Amino acid sequence: MKKVALGIDIGGTNTVFGCIDKYGKCLFTGSISTQKHIDINDYLCELFEQIEIEIANSKEELEIIGIGIGAPNASYYSGTIENAANLQWKGSVPLVDLVKKRMNVPVFITNDANAAAMGEKVFGAAKDMNNFMVITLGTGLGSGIVVNGDVLYGHDGFAGEVGHMIVRKSGRECGCGRKGCLETYVSATGVKRTVYKLLARHIEDSELRDVPFSQLTAKMVAEAANRGDMVAKETFTYTAKMLGEVLANVVAVTSPQAIFLFGGLAKAGDILFKPVEETFEEELLAIYKGKIKVMPSGIKDNAAVLGAAALIWNKNNR
Repeated sequence: MKKVALGIDIGGTNTVFGCIDKYGKCLFTGSISTQKHIDINDYLCELFEQIEIEIANSKEELEIIGIGIGAPNASYYSGTIENAANLQWKGSVPLVDLVKKRMNVPVFITNDANAAAMGEKVFGAAKDMNNFMVITLGTGLGSGIVVNGDVLYGHDGFAGEVGHMIVRKSGRECGCGRKGCLETYVSATGVKRTVYKLLARHIEDSELRDVPFSQLTAKMVAEAANRGDMVAKETFTYTAKMLGEVLANVVAVTSPQAIFLFGGLAKAGDILFKPVEETFEEELLAIYKGKIKVMPSGIKDNAAVLGAAALIWNKNNR
């Protein structure tokens, strides 16, 4: 019987799950709609029905040794999801307790960025690192910080919200209710907002000028920048410099060995990484200069499920 960890990644639209062995091999994956379930128990019924189907169809006999869950606004300590804006279930949802009633194994939950950090440590490029940071660059900006081999959770399980550091006083409105948070500038959504700001400022031709906001994507901006579009290039320079400055400040608190950039926006490549690295190194305190790498994530496929499952394998590898 093959021992595996069940990884579950809960997104606002879909939930993805899979069984991962200790080497990071994915035995199967599946998904269900998160959005259609207003009742958490209905959601869990469908989720575990699908999981049981996949286990039954597996070519190997599997023993699930634990369940790791990545979810928005999830507290590692309390095992709850707290008032997640993009989920149907409001208030405090005791998800770990509800899952344990369905499967009597260890269950751990955290937010997706912390799960990504643990995935990087167990299965990715941080296997030999005890101090590093993962920045997830998607619709928003998440961050998982590992200190002395453990994810930094703080006293309540919600530490490490680099995306909600205020970088512009009275700046752009953020979904958290404040203004000027980093993720309103450095994220796929932030890139789109910067493009339109620059289009209003400049009169030069740009292939992005006639693209409606609802149809514009960060990938389109990156591709335009690589073709030499002035507005697109300036957008990425602005975005990258802001990220580099903030990362240099966070280093003064955590002193990581490396910072990994992960997610859709990180796929822009050198047009993002080079100005981030340049600004980062320039802004670092002298004692940190030349010591810290800014790198792409070492995890390519099934990243969300691997990260969630890593919560279990990290415990079992100790």
